Amino acid sequence: MNVLFITLDQFRGDSYGAAGHPLVKTPTLDRIASEGVRLERHYSQSAPCAPGRAALYTGTYQMNNRVVANGTPLSARFENVATVARGAGYDPILFGYTDQGLDPNRSEGFDDPRLDNYDSILPGFSVGLYMPESQAGWIQYLRSKGYVVESGWAPALRGEPERSVEDSHSGFLTNRFVDWLGTQESGWFAHLSYLRPHPPYAAAGEYSKMYDPADVELPIAPVGEDLRHPIHEVALAVRASAAPTDEREMRGLRAQYYGMISEVDFQLGRVVATLEERGEWQDTLVVVTSDHGEQLGDHGLIEKLGFFPQSYHILGLWRDPRDAHAGTSVNAFSENVDLLPTLCDALGVEVPVQCDGRSLAPLFNGEPCEWRTAAHYEWDYREYWINDHTRRWPKDRTLSRQNIAVSVGGDISYVQFGDGSFRCFDLGADPTWRTECHDATRVLRAAQEQLVWRQEHLNRDMTDMLLRPSRPGRWPAGF
Repeated sequence: MNVLFITLDQFRGDSYGAAGHPLVKTPTLDRIASEGVRLERHYSQSAPCAPGRAALYTGTYQMNNRVVANGTPLSARFENVATVARGAGYDPILFGYTDQGLDPNRSEGFDDPRLDNYDSILPGFSVGLYMPESQAGWIQYLRSKGYVVESGWAPALRGEPERSVEDSHSGFLTNRFVDWLGTQESGWFAHLSYLRPHPPYAAAGEYSKMYDPADVELPIAPVGEDLRHPIHEVALAVRASAAPTDEREMRGLRAQYYGMISEVDFQLGRVVATLEERGEWQDTLVVVTSDHGEQLGDHGLIEKLGFFPQSYHILGLWRDPRDAHAGTSVNAFSENVDLLPTLCDALGVEVPVQCDGRSLAPLFNGEPCEWRTAAHYEWDYREYWINDHTRRWPKDRTLSRQNIAVSVGGDISYVQFGDGSFRCFDLGADPTWRTECHDATRVLRAAQEQLVWRQEHLNRDMTDMLLRPSRPGRWPAGF
């Protein structure tokens, strides 16, 4: 069985055809959904990229893996999707990036250049195409074809509308993967890590004109100043996270985002077509997800941050040609931490003891099982003060209060802030997260649910062992 593990960066869970979006065209994603299982209420565990991917790759919540920012190293003690694949007999290969910082304990000393950035390659992966944050390889390719391209990833991506789709960022990755496939026998494991639809909001070629801004729906407006949490107020005042206030500009931004989605869907279509030509499509397990979502103007915000679900509700598709569940959907809350345990089940290997998630196989099979009643995610924003506090520990604990934990249930959501404040939203009365719940009983119940969630998922690496003469003769998986 081949394994195709795909991430589409910053992909909202509502922005493709199979999810019911009335405008966005995604025939490839829709086909994968029709041939597999669609996770309707699937959530990332954190934002931005490095924290979201740490949870995805290791199956652990941020409170346990402690990757809290782009730049936080990922501890080498964790198993990950690549090491699990190796344990199953594959040589997992990466096309794209993983955004995981090197554990300093595995470095070659303080001067190791790998400690200068956070976009190192996740341990366990071989490399088919590495696309670091600089995008140097792609930029060099564009210049070789005669394009005038500024240095830097953001300027290069902003020029996408003026270039052919063949030469887009997603096209570059797809070309290299297709070339690699031509040299392979069956039985491979590949991680295709696409950057799009991550900003800048500039779709490639004809996809930049695919959607008329006049046809694009307007976002959810923010609540009034008197109802905003201070964190929301700060985000609205920051240029990088504040959505355009001009309606024409906001519609244009959304149209470009949808164009980026349709373009990367087109590139995935090329991958599917190649696998069909090789006769491998029916022997390939396909997983599609994202590291986090995108505000897209909702609540007055863009990018990914804060506590609103648009930054964490993401697409989730699972297509295993061996299963007889084509075209089904799972309405239960699923999380990115569940994908590694589910993959372990599919590959016939043990789930690492570190995993906070659970295999989705019982839900796929319609088996009765005890399952979560809420999804959970975290956002940590200490990076804005970290340089001022690193030498004050342990006396000064304020840095560790710069975080948020969120529980999203069926009819209520609860947000706990590290400073002790909270918000509780009545989703039954208003699914847009603009109506607070003031029923003390419901608020208490939601707060207790989150507390129990934290207690249940405290790190357990050695907590289930007892050093006694009668201890088991073997260590649990993951040691």
